[in-house]
Amino acid sequence: MSVSYPSTRTTAPGRLVKFHAPEIVFGIGSMVEAAHAVLRLGGARPMLVTDPGLIEAGWASELEDQLREQGLTPVVWSALTPNPKDHEIAAGHDAYREGECDVLIALGGGSVIDATKGIAVLAANGGNILDYEGVDQATSPIPPLVMVPSTSGTGADVSQFCIVTDTRRGTKITIIGRALVPDVTVIDPRLLTTMPEWLNAATGLDALTHGIEAFVSLAHNPLTDHHALRAVGLVTDTLVRTIEEPMEMESRAVMAQASLEAGLAFTNAILGAAHAMSHQVGGLLDLPHGVINGILLPHVIRFNATDDATPFVAIAAALGLEERRGTPEEAALAVADRVDRLAREVGVPKGLGQLGVREADLSRLAEFALRDACMSTNPRTATHEQMVALFRTAL
Repeated sequence: MSVSYPSTRTTAPGRLVKFHAPEIVFGIGSMVEAAHAVLRLGGARPMLVTDPGLIEAGWASELEDQLREQGLTPVVWSALTPNPKDHEIAAGHDAYREGECDVLIALGGGSVIDATKGIAVLAANGGNILDYEGVDQATSPIPPLVMVPSTSGTGADVSQFCIVTDTRRGTKITIIGRALVPDVTVIDPRLLTTMPEWLNAATGLDALTHGIEAFVSLAHNPLTDHHALRAVGLVTDTLVRTIEEPMEMESRAVMAQASLEAGLAFTNAILGAAHAMSHQVGGLLDLPHGVINGILLPHVIRFNATDDATPFVAIAAALGLEERRGTPEEAALAVADRVDRLAREVGVPKGLGQLGVREADLSRLAEFALRDACMSTNPRTATHEQMVALFRTAL
Protein backbone atom coordinates (compact mmCIF):
# COMPACT_ATOMS: atom_id res chain seq x y z
CA MET A 1 0.00 0.00 0.00
CA SER A 2 1.44 3.37 -0.99
CA VAL A 3 1.42 6.30 1.40
CA SER A 4 0.13 9.75 0.51
CA TYR A 5 2.49 12.54 1.50
CA PRO A 6 1.28 16.09 2.01
CA SER A 7 2.35 18.71 -0.47
CA THR A 8 5.07 21.05 0.70
CA ARG A 9 3.79 23.80 -1.56
CA THR A 10 2.07 26.76 0.06
CA THR A 11 -0.36 29.41 -1.06
CA ALA A 12 1.09 32.86 -1.66
CA PRO A 13 0.25 35.29 1.17
CA GLY A 14 -2.89 37.24 0.40
CA ARG A 15 -4.08 34.86 -2.31
CA LEU A 16 -7.80 34.17 -2.11
CA VAL A 17 -8.68 30.47 -2.13
CA LYS A 18 -12.18 29.13 -2.78
CA PHE A 19 -13.31 25.54 -2.46
CA HIS A 20 -16.62 24.52 -4.03
CA ALA A 21 -18.36 21.31 -3.00
CA PRO A 22 -21.91 19.95 -2.87
CA GLU A 23 -23.50 18.23 0.10
CA ILE A 24 -22.06 14.70 0.03
CA VAL A 25 -23.86 11.54 1.18
CA PHE A 26 -21.57 8.50 1.00
CA GLY A 27 -22.10 4.84 1.84
CA ILE A 28 -23.35 1.44 0.78
CA GLY A 29 -27.14 1.56 0.46
CA SER A 30 -27.28 5.36 0.47
CA MET A 31 -29.22 5.78 -2.80
CA VAL A 32 -32.50 6.27 -0.93
CA GLU A 33 -31.10 9.58 0.33
CA ALA A 34 -31.57 11.03 -3.16
CA ALA A 35 -35.33 10.95 -2.67
CA HIS A 36 -35.02 12.72 0.69
CA ALA A 37 -32.78 15.32 -0.95
CA VAL A 38 -35.40 16.06 -3.62
CA LEU A 39 -37.97 16.66 -0.89
CA ARG A 40 -35.65 18.99 1.00
CA LEU A 41 -35.03 20.93 -2.21
CA GLY A 42 -38.75 21.49 -2.67
CA GLY A 43 -39.28 19.07 -5.53
CA ALA A 44 -42.60 17.50 -6.50
CA ARG A 45 -42.01 16.38 -10.11
CA PRO A 46 -38.32 15.53 -10.39
CA MET A 47 -36.85 14.62 -13.74
CA LEU A 48 -34.75 11.47 -13.42
CA VAL A 49 -32.09 11.48 -16.14
CA THR A 50 -30.44 8.10 -16.73
CA ASP A 51 -29.39 5.79 -19.55
CA PRO A 52 -30.51 2.41 -20.93
CA GLY A 53 -27.72 0.56 -19.10
CA LEU A 54 -28.84 1.82 -15.69
CA ILE A 55 -32.42 0.92 -16.54
CA GLU A 56 -31.38 -2.60 -17.53
CA ALA A 57 -29.32 -2.99 -14.34
CA GLY A 58 -32.38 -2.14 -12.24
CA TRP A 59 -31.00 0.95 -10.53
CA ALA A 60 -33.42 3.34 -12.24
CA SER A 61 -36.50 1.41 -11.10
CA GLU A 62 -35.11 1.20 -7.55
CA LEU A 63 -34.64 4.96 -7.39
CA GLU A 64 -37.98 5.62 -9.08
CA ASP A 65 -39.70 3.50 -6.42
CA GLN A 66 -37.91 5.40 -3.66
CA LEU A 67 -39.04 8.71 -5.15
CA ARG A 68 -42.65 7.52 -5.34
CA GLU A 69 -42.49 6.31 -1.74
CA GLN A 70 -41.78 9.92 -0.76
CA GLY A 71 -44.90 11.12 -2.58
CA LEU A 72 -42.99 12.43 -5.59
CA THR A 73 -43.96 12.04 -9.25
CA PRO A 74 -40.78 11.35 -11.21
CA VAL A 75 -40.43 11.82 -14.97
CA VAL A 76 -37.83 9.40 -16.34
CA TRP A 77 -35.79 10.36 -19.41
CA SER A 78 -33.05 8.18 -20.86
CA ALA A 79 -32.63 9.10 -24.54
CA LEU A 80 -28.87 9.52 -24.15
CA THR A 81 -25.70 8.14 -25.69
CA PRO A 82 -22.16 8.30 -24.26
CA ASN A 83 -20.48 11.72 -24.62
CA PRO A 84 -23.76 13.70 -24.56
CA LYS A 85 -24.54 15.49 -27.77
CA ASP A 86 -25.90 19.03 -28.14
CA HIS A 87 -29.13 17.78 -29.74
CA GLU A 88 -29.67 15.22 -26.95
CA ILE A 89 -29.50 17.94 -24.33
CA ALA A 90 -32.02 19.97 -26.33
CA ALA A 91 -34.35 16.95 -26.37
CA GLY A 92 -33.89 16.48 -22.64
CA HIS A 93 -34.79 20.11 -22.05
CA ASP A 94 -37.97 19.64 -24.09
CA ALA A 95 -38.88 16.65 -21.91
CA TYR A 96 -38.18 18.68 -18.76
CA ARG A 97 -40.50 21.46 -19.87
CA GLU A 98 -43.23 19.12 -21.10
CA GLY A 99 -43.12 17.21 -17.81
CA GLU A 100 -43.37 20.45 -15.81
CA CYS A 101 -40.43 19.25 -13.72
CA ASP A 102 -38.71 21.12 -10.92
CA VAL A 103 -35.66 19.21 -9.57
CA LEU A 104 -33.19 17.28 -11.74
CA ILE A 105 -31.70 13.95 -10.66
CA ALA A 106 -28.83 12.33 -12.55
CA LEU A 107 -28.46 8.57 -12.15
CA GLY A 108 -25.45 7.44 -14.15
CA GLY A 109 -21.90 8.21 -15.13
CA GLY A 110 -20.29 11.35 -16.43
CA SER A 111 -22.32 11.46 -19.62
CA VAL A 112 -25.63 11.33 -17.76
CA ILE A 113 -24.44 13.89 -15.23
CA ASP A 114 -23.16 16.30 -17.88
CA ALA A 115 -26.41 15.97 -19.81
CA THR A 116 -28.38 16.72 -16.64
CA LYS A 117 -26.34 19.84 -16.03
CA GLY A 118 -26.88 20.90 -19.63
CA ILE A 119 -30.64 20.44 -19.28
CA ALA A 120 -30.56 22.55 -16.12
CA VAL A 121 -28.69 25.33 -17.92
CA LEU A 122 -31.29 25.41 -20.70
CA ALA A 123 -34.19 25.21 -18.24
CA ALA A 124 -33.07 28.46 -16.66
CA ASN A 125 -31.38 30.28 -19.53
CA GLY A 126 -32.90 28.97 -22.78
CA GLY A 127 -31.13 28.99 -26.13
CA ASN A 128 -28.66 26.40 -27.39
CA ILE A 129 -26.32 24.61 -24.98
CA LEU A 130 -23.36 25.57 -27.19
CA ASP A 131 -24.07 29.22 -26.37
CA TYR A 132 -22.69 28.66 -22.88
CA GLU A 133 -19.17 27.50 -23.71
CA GLY A 134 -16.59 29.04 -21.40
CA VAL A 135 -16.72 30.35 -17.85
CA ASP A 136 -19.89 31.66 -16.16
CA GLN A 137 -21.83 32.19 -19.37
CA ALA A 138 -25.07 30.85 -17.85
CA THR A 139 -26.23 33.67 -15.58
CA SER A 140 -29.75 32.68 -14.45
CA PRO A 141 -30.06 30.33 -11.43
CA ILE A 142 -30.59 26.72 -12.52
CA PRO A 143 -32.94 24.13 -10.99
CA PRO A 144 -31.67 22.08 -8.02
CA LEU A 145 -29.37 19.19 -8.95
CA VAL A 146 -29.13 15.81 -7.18
CA MET A 147 -26.48 13.38 -8.42
CA VAL A 148 -26.27 9.60 -8.01
CA PRO A 149 -23.05 8.53 -9.77
CA SER A 150 -22.77 4.98 -11.11
CA THR A 151 -19.08 5.07 -12.10
CA SER A 152 -15.91 5.69 -10.13
CA GLY A 153 -13.93 8.30 -11.92
CA THR A 154 -15.59 11.21 -13.69
CA GLY A 155 -16.07 13.39 -10.61
CA ALA A 156 -18.84 15.19 -12.50
CA ASP A 157 -21.15 14.75 -9.51
CA VAL A 158 -19.11 17.29 -7.51
CA SER A 159 -17.69 19.46 -10.29
CA GLN A 160 -18.43 22.84 -11.83
CA PHE A 161 -17.82 21.39 -15.31
CA CYS A 162 -20.23 20.31 -18.05
CA ILE A 163 -18.74 18.70 -21.17
CA VAL A 164 -20.89 18.57 -24.31
CA THR A 165 -20.20 17.25 -27.81
CA ASP A 166 -20.63 19.88 -30.53
CA THR A 167 -21.81 17.58 -33.30
CA ARG A 168 -21.37 20.10 -36.11
CA ARG A 169 -17.69 20.79 -35.39
CA GLY A 170 -16.90 17.29 -34.09
CA THR A 171 -15.38 18.51 -30.84
CA LYS A 172 -16.28 18.86 -27.18
CA ILE A 173 -17.00 22.15 -25.48
CA THR A 174 -16.40 22.91 -21.82
CA ILE A 175 -18.96 24.83 -19.77
CA ILE A 176 -17.71 25.98 -16.37
CA GLY A 177 -19.54 27.75 -13.59
CA ARG A 178 -20.06 27.70 -9.84
CA ALA A 179 -23.79 27.21 -10.49
CA LEU A 180 -23.03 23.80 -12.03
CA VAL A 181 -21.76 22.38 -8.73
CA PRO A 182 -24.65 20.08 -7.74
CA ASP A 183 -26.64 20.65 -4.58
CA VAL A 184 -26.32 17.05 -3.38
CA THR A 185 -24.35 14.00 -4.49
CA VAL A 186 -25.34 10.58 -3.18
CA ILE A 187 -22.52 8.07 -3.63
CA ASP A 188 -23.61 4.45 -3.24
CA PRO A 189 -20.76 2.03 -4.10
CA ARG A 190 -23.30 -0.71 -4.91
CA LEU A 191 -23.91 0.96 -8.26
CA LEU A 192 -20.31 0.42 -9.32
CA THR A 193 -20.74 -3.36 -9.43
CA THR A 194 -22.73 -3.25 -12.68
CA MET A 195 -20.21 -1.22 -14.68
CA PRO A 196 -18.73 -3.07 -17.66
CA GLU A 197 -15.04 -3.84 -17.12
CA TRP A 198 -13.92 -1.40 -19.82
CA LEU A 199 -15.92 1.42 -18.21
CA ASN A 200 -14.51 0.60 -14.79
CA ALA A 201 -10.99 0.88 -16.23
CA ALA A 202 -11.76 4.05 -18.17
CA THR A 203 -13.35 5.94 -15.30
CA GLY A 204 -10.62 4.84 -12.91
CA LEU A 205 -7.96 6.26 -15.22
CA ASP A 206 -10.03 9.42 -15.51
CA ALA A 207 -9.90 9.81 -11.72
CA LEU A 208 -6.14 9.28 -11.76
CA THR A 209 -5.79 11.95 -14.44
CA HIS A 210 -7.93 14.33 -12.39
CA GLY A 211 -5.71 13.85 -9.36
CA ILE A 212 -2.40 14.34 -11.18
CA GLU A 213 -3.55 17.27 -13.32
CA ALA A 214 -5.18 19.03 -10.35
CA PHE A 215 -2.00 18.66 -8.29
CA VAL A 216 0.28 20.23 -10.92
CA SER A 217 -2.32 22.79 -12.06
CA LEU A 218 -1.47 26.48 -11.96
CA ALA A 219 -4.66 26.92 -9.89
CA HIS A 220 -3.80 24.32 -7.25
CA ASN A 221 -3.93 25.25 -3.57
CA PRO A 222 -3.44 23.44 -0.24
CA LEU A 223 -7.14 22.59 -0.08
CA THR A 224 -6.98 20.76 -3.42
CA ASP A 225 -3.51 19.25 -3.03
CA HIS A 226 -4.57 16.89 -0.24
CA HIS A 227 -7.52 15.49 -2.19
CA ALA A 228 -5.47 15.19 -5.39
CA LEU A 229 -2.70 13.16 -3.79
CA ARG A 230 -5.16 10.96 -1.92
CA ALA A 231 -6.95 10.16 -5.17
CA VAL A 232 -3.71 9.30 -6.98
CA GLY A 233 -2.69 6.79 -4.32
CA LEU A 234 -6.13 5.24 -3.94
CA VAL A 235 -6.69 4.69 -7.67
CA THR A 236 -3.26 3.20 -8.26
CA ASP A 237 -3.59 0.82 -5.32
CA THR A 238 -7.18 -0.26 -5.98
CA LEU A 239 -8.25 -0.10 -9.64
CA VAL A 240 -6.83 -3.46 -10.72
CA ARG A 241 -8.46 -5.17 -7.75
CA THR A 242 -11.91 -3.90 -8.76
CA ILE A 243 -11.41 -5.52 -12.15
CA GLU A 244 -10.21 -8.81 -10.69
CA GLU A 245 -12.93 -8.91 -7.99
CA PRO A 246 -15.81 -6.76 -9.28
CA MET A 247 -18.27 -7.66 -6.49
CA GLU A 248 -15.86 -6.99 -3.62
CA MET A 249 -17.45 -3.99 -1.91
CA GLU A 250 -14.46 -2.74 0.09
CA SER A 251 -12.44 -1.94 -3.02
CA ARG A 252 -15.52 -0.51 -4.73
CA ALA A 253 -15.97 1.87 -1.79
CA VAL A 254 -12.31 2.87 -2.01
CA MET A 255 -12.65 3.65 -5.71
CA ALA A 256 -15.82 5.63 -5.02
CA GLN A 257 -13.84 7.68 -2.50
CA ALA A 258 -10.98 8.10 -4.97
CA SER A 259 -13.38 9.43 -7.58
CA LEU A 260 -14.89 11.81 -5.05
CA GLU A 261 -11.54 13.15 -3.86
CA ALA A 262 -10.26 13.57 -7.41
CA GLY A 263 -13.46 15.42 -8.30
CA LEU A 264 -13.14 17.78 -5.34
CA ALA A 265 -9.55 18.49 -6.38
CA PHE A 266 -10.10 19.19 -10.05
CA THR A 267 -13.29 21.20 -9.79
CA ASN A 268 -11.37 23.68 -7.66
CA ALA A 269 -7.89 23.47 -9.23
CA ILE A 270 -9.09 22.81 -12.81
CA LEU A 271 -7.09 20.49 -15.09
CA GLY A 272 -4.48 20.53 -17.83
CA ALA A 273 -3.28 19.42 -21.24
CA ALA A 274 -4.33 15.76 -20.97
CA HIS A 275 -7.96 16.79 -20.64
CA ALA A 276 -7.68 19.56 -23.23
CA MET A 277 -6.37 16.97 -25.68
CA SER A 278 -8.72 14.19 -24.65
CA HIS A 279 -11.78 16.37 -25.17
CA GLN A 280 -10.82 16.83 -28.81
CA VAL A 281 -10.15 13.16 -29.54
CA GLY A 282 -13.39 12.19 -27.82
CA GLY A 283 -15.34 14.80 -29.74
CA LEU A 284 -13.85 13.70 -33.05
CA LEU A 285 -14.28 9.94 -32.64
CA ASP A 286 -16.95 9.65 -29.90
CA LEU A 287 -14.68 7.50 -27.73
CA PRO A 288 -14.54 6.84 -23.95
CA HIS A 289 -12.92 9.82 -22.28
CA GLY A 290 -11.02 7.87 -19.62
CA VAL A 291 -9.43 5.52 -22.17
CA ILE A 292 -8.06 8.51 -24.08
CA ASN A 293 -6.75 10.01 -20.83
CA GLY A 294 -4.99 6.75 -20.04
CA ILE A 295 -3.09 6.98 -23.31
CA LEU A 296 -2.30 10.69 -23.13
CA LEU A 297 -1.43 11.20 -19.47
CA PRO A 298 2.10 9.68 -19.45
CA HIS A 299 3.07 11.81 -22.45
CA VAL A 300 1.66 14.97 -20.87
CA ILE A 301 3.52 14.26 -17.61
CA ARG A 302 6.81 14.04 -19.51
CA PHE A 303 5.98 17.19 -21.47
CA ASN A 304 5.13 19.22 -18.36
CA ALA A 305 8.10 17.90 -16.39
CA THR A 306 10.60 19.40 -18.84
CA ASP A 307 9.43 22.81 -17.60
CA ASP A 308 9.18 22.04 -13.86
CA ALA A 309 9.39 18.51 -12.48
CA THR A 310 9.24 19.49 -8.79
CA PRO A 311 5.52 18.79 -8.18
CA PHE A 312 5.97 15.22 -9.38
CA VAL A 313 8.15 14.40 -6.37
CA ALA A 314 5.08 14.50 -4.11
CA ILE A 315 3.12 12.42 -6.62
CA ALA A 316 5.92 9.85 -6.75
CA ALA A 317 5.80 9.72 -2.95
CA ALA A 318 2.03 9.21 -3.02
CA LEU A 319 2.64 6.26 -5.34
CA GLY A 320 5.37 4.82 -3.12
CA LEU A 321 7.98 5.10 -5.87
CA GLU A 322 11.65 4.91 -4.89
CA GLU A 323 12.46 7.62 -7.44
CA ARG A 324 10.93 10.14 -5.05
CA ARG A 325 14.36 10.12 -3.40
CA GLY A 326 16.11 11.05 -6.65
CA THR A 327 15.96 14.19 -8.74
CA PRO A 328 12.60 15.77 -9.60
CA GLU A 329 13.15 14.73 -13.22
CA GLU A 330 13.66 11.10 -12.19
CA ALA A 331 10.52 11.25 -10.05
CA ALA A 332 8.45 12.66 -12.92
CA LEU A 333 9.61 10.01 -15.38
CA ALA A 334 8.87 7.29 -12.84
CA VAL A 335 5.35 8.66 -12.34
CA ALA A 336 4.78 8.65 -16.11
CA ASP A 337 6.03 5.06 -16.35
CA ARG A 338 3.80 3.96 -13.44
CA VAL A 339 0.74 5.52 -15.06
CA ASP A 340 1.62 3.84 -18.34
CA ARG A 341 1.93 0.43 -16.62
CA LEU A 342 -1.42 0.82 -14.90
CA ALA A 343 -3.09 1.73 -18.20
CA ARG A 344 -1.66 -1.41 -19.80
CA GLU A 345 -2.72 -3.54 -16.81
CA VAL A 346 -6.35 -2.49 -17.23
CA GLY A 347 -6.38 -2.99 -21.00
CA VAL A 348 -6.00 0.49 -22.44
CA PRO A 349 -4.41 0.60 -25.92
CA LYS A 350 -0.83 1.82 -26.22
CA GLY A 351 -1.49 4.64 -28.64
CA LEU A 352 -4.14 6.90 -30.13
CA GLY A 353 -3.62 5.27 -33.52
CA GLN A 354 -5.26 2.13 -32.20
CA LEU A 355 -8.35 4.23 -31.47
CA GLY A 356 -8.50 5.61 -35.01
CA VAL A 357 -6.58 8.88 -34.75
CA ARG A 358 -4.61 9.60 -37.93
CA GLU A 359 -1.62 11.81 -38.66
CA ALA A 360 -3.94 13.98 -40.76
CA ASP A 361 -6.06 14.72 -37.67
CA LEU A 362 -3.24 16.10 -35.52
CA SER A 363 -3.18 19.74 -36.63
CA ARG A 364 -6.93 20.08 -36.12
CA LEU A 365 -6.81 18.33 -32.76
CA ALA A 366 -3.97 20.58 -31.63
CA GLU A 367 -5.83 23.71 -32.71
CA PHE A 368 -8.93 22.83 -30.68
CA ALA A 369 -6.91 21.60 -27.69
CA LEU A 370 -5.14 24.94 -27.38
CA ARG A 371 -8.54 26.66 -27.20
CA ASP A 372 -9.82 24.32 -24.47
CA ALA A 373 -10.36 25.92 -21.06
CA CYS A 374 -8.25 23.23 -19.38
CA MET A 375 -5.11 24.52 -21.11
CA SER A 376 -5.30 27.75 -19.12
CA THR A 377 -4.16 25.94 -15.97
CA ASN A 378 -1.68 23.51 -17.50
CA PRO A 379 1.71 24.21 -15.90
CA ARG A 380 3.47 24.47 -19.26
CA THR A 381 2.28 26.52 -22.21
CA ALA A 382 2.43 25.02 -25.69
CA THR A 383 2.64 26.29 -29.24
CA HIS A 384 0.60 24.72 -32.00
CA GLU A 385 3.71 22.90 -33.21
CA GLN A 386 4.45 21.54 -29.74
CA MET A 387 0.87 20.36 -29.34
CA VAL A 388 0.98 18.58 -32.69
CA ALA A 389 4.23 16.93 -31.63
CA LEU A 390 2.69 15.88 -28.30
CA PHE A 391 -0.26 14.28 -30.09
CA ARG A 392 2.20 12.56 -32.42
CA THR A 393 4.15 11.01 -29.54
CA ALA A 394 0.86 9.52 -28.32
CA LEU A 395 0.00 7.95 -31.68
